[in-house]
Amino acid sequence: MALAPGTQAPDFKLKSPGSDGFVDVALSDTRGKANTVLLFFPAAFSSVCTTELCDATNGLGGFEAADAKVYGISVDSPFALKAWAEKFNIKVPLLSDFSREVTRAYGVELPDFAGTGGAASNRAVFVIDKQGKVVYSQVTPNPGELPDMAPVTEALQSLS
Repeated sequence: MALAPGTQAPDFKLKSPGSDGFVDVALSDTRGKANTVLLFFPAAFSSVCTTELCDATNGLGGFEAADAKVYGISVDSPFALKAWAEKFNIKVPLLSDFSREVTRAYGVELPDFAGTGGAASNRAVFVIDKQGKVVYSQVTPNPGELPDMAPVTEALQSLS
């Protein structure tokens, strides 16, 4: 079960592709500084995930105006995430949860992705305030559906 609003968001440190290799990104880096939006997605290079993260890239200005950092998280390797971001010009920082620890901690593991028997992250969104509390969470009914971003925007506006 996904983390519910009011829950303290588990901290993490994940690898993100950067211009000079891979960098560590921790949720605690934003604590006290910015609200955070976590976009969990199943797989780089899939059509729905590409649409979601390209849409998030196009909306980055709105997230920044709401004093929020946005991160995309999947169980893909940091190498796959780097290639995907470069191919589709994705500007949202992408975080590799290759060990699936964060996916499990947030309760969004998809145990049998696309009938492969392999685990992935379910498609989910979490809005976390500056104190590290989950203020909104959403898991889509199936990984082929995009999340409804209107409640995400409302949650961020309520934090302003």
